[in-house]
Amino acid sequence: MSAAALASELDDVVAASRPGLLAITEEAAGRRPAAGKWSKKEILGHLIDSASNNHQRFVRLQHEDGLVFPSYQQTDWVRVQQCGGRPWRDLVELWLAYNAHLAHIMRHADAQAAGHVWKAPAGDVNLQFIMQDYLVHLRHHLEQLMA
Repeated sequence: MSAAALASELDDVVAASRPGLLAITEEAAGRRPAAGKWSKKEILGHLIDSASNNHQRFVRLQHEDGLVFPSYQQTDWVRVQQCGGRPWRDLVELWLAYNAHLAHIMRHADAQAAGHVWKAPAGDVNLQFIMQDYLVHLRHHLEQLMA
């Protein structure tokens, strides 16, 4: 699937998710479903982290090949950022805006860079795969948020 098609898909997923996310109450967003499990605020914070990390990959891999980035320690990022203490609506609006920007980047991605490689801790992956996987990961967590 082309980067432009992935961008359109991202736009569609985000637009479809907006009403459901905004309907979640502050209290429900902050509640942990069980000990050791993330609240909806923390899950959305994780998706913001994903957007942030992938923003770097989407941009840098268009002008560089063979990039090495540090690993992403998701538990530490969620803990340090304390998203549980942020207002739910603020987190939702940030996530919506960040994904609109990522879709813009994807829509205008250089097709010649699709094969540029990130030397990831789990193995080498190219820009095309990263963009596709971003959507897979996003959908997975949106299902958790809407449950």
